[in-house]
Amino acid sequence: MTVIDRTRLTELAEREQAAFAAARPRSRAAYESADHLFGRVPMTWMNKKSSAFPVYLDRAQGNRVWDIDGHEYIDFALGDTGAMAGHSHPAVVEAVQRRIGEQGGLTTMLPTEDAEWVGAELSRRFRMDRWSFALTATDANRWAIRLVRAITGKPKIVFHSYCYHGSVDESLVVVGPDGESMSRPGNVGAPVDVTETSRAAEYNDLPGLERALAHGDVAAVLIEPALTNIGIVLPEPGYLEGVRELTRQYDALLIIDETHTFSAGPGGMTTAYNLEPDLVVIGKSIGGGIPTGAYGLSAEFAERALARDDLDLVDMGGVGGTLAGNPVSVAAMRATLEHVLTDEAFAHMIDTATYFTDGVNELFDRYDLPWAINQLGARAEYRFARPYPINGTLAAEAADGELEDVIHLYLANRGIMLTPFHNMALMAPMTTRADVDAHHEVFEACIRELLAL
Repeated sequence: MTVIDRTRLTELAEREQAAFAAARPRSRAAYESADHLFGRVPMTWMNKKSSAFPVYLDRAQGNRVWDIDGHEYIDFALGDTGAMAGHSHPAVVEAVQRRIGEQGGLTTMLPTEDAEWVGAELSRRFRMDRWSFALTATDANRWAIRLVRAITGKPKIVFHSYCYHGSVDESLVVVGPDGESMSRPGNVGAPVDVTETSRAAEYNDLPGLERALAHGDVAAVLIEPALTNIGIVLPEPGYLEGVRELTRQYDALLIIDETHTFSAGPGGMTTAYNLEPDLVVIGKSIGGGIPTGAYGLSAEFAERALARDDLDLVDMGGVGGTLAGNPVSVAAMRATLEHVLTDEAFAHMIDTATYFTDGVNELFDRYDLPWAINQLGARAEYRFARPYPINGTLAAEAADGELEDVIHLYLANRGIMLTPFHNMALMAPMTTRADVDAHHEVFEACIRELLAL
């Protein structure tokens, strides 16, 4: 296997950093003058970048973005899934404009008829019977956790090590070197020691999951059916079926977070893999870029919750917010699900992602690189390890920040944008094979320079 020369890597990093800065004086000036923003950006995670300052957005349309210095990018990041429908799709824009400009009522605390349409469509796709709306999947996860604790009377939630469930406090737990649960490194301001609320098990490790459940105090297992924020870690044969079997054996509920794994198809992995959760959480992409989230409940679980007279699900229940389910976000969800992220669109997106994956694999083979790529429907991600890691801890250990930064910078300097948190490429309905070819051409050029060929 080919080994990357670290001296050469450093040289390329310096060259690409200089080229990036020289070509983006307006973005640099905007960043340096942002004295009133915490971290100089609207959200501190916008500092997760391979360059000395972020690209500043001018406009975006479809799967293209333009920065304020006039550079155009083919966007494979797509808002880290939030814009999987593409940027400002005309159907979403029209629905939102109609609600705001013609009908009026951005926030009213009143239901709209669109909400039932969205609930019915989500039921068709994910096979959950009842739905409630949030503004983010993080909120939906929090509310789902509160519900399962209330219904079961049990305090603990089990997660996969290096899972992604937004900024949910309970989820920031990993398996430590001694095999026991510990707080994830970098966890900010945890209200309590996370091991008081949670346990972690490695993905694809059924014995480890059973050890976490065997204590008898677990209300639910909350999982991504495939890990997505530490590379794409796919289930080994029988793993997801084993998770469901163990949760039933130990009288725990199963919550599946499809926020990123929605890329697997119109009904996410829940439908694609014929899973049987008690609750499903989804967010980001179903609003076409408008903030929204949702959680779905099986008929049995919904009946259990609504039958509890001691639970205040109307006012003080901790399962809602004033802006949740507002007319604008619900209209955006309907437009996105009805007209954009359709069954037909997913077929095209998945075909395009397969083309992307096949091309990257061919490059890895051609240059004998010890890297691998996994695909989950419309998204694909390469990792600096071969074979591809099978759990979150191994995937984290395979990270190479310096190498990742050079690749991201090299691509960005030539008009290709990957998601800044990892090497993920996501296909929108309007992404073409020509767009994929453009990535492969630049990516191969980067590889050749890394290898000094």
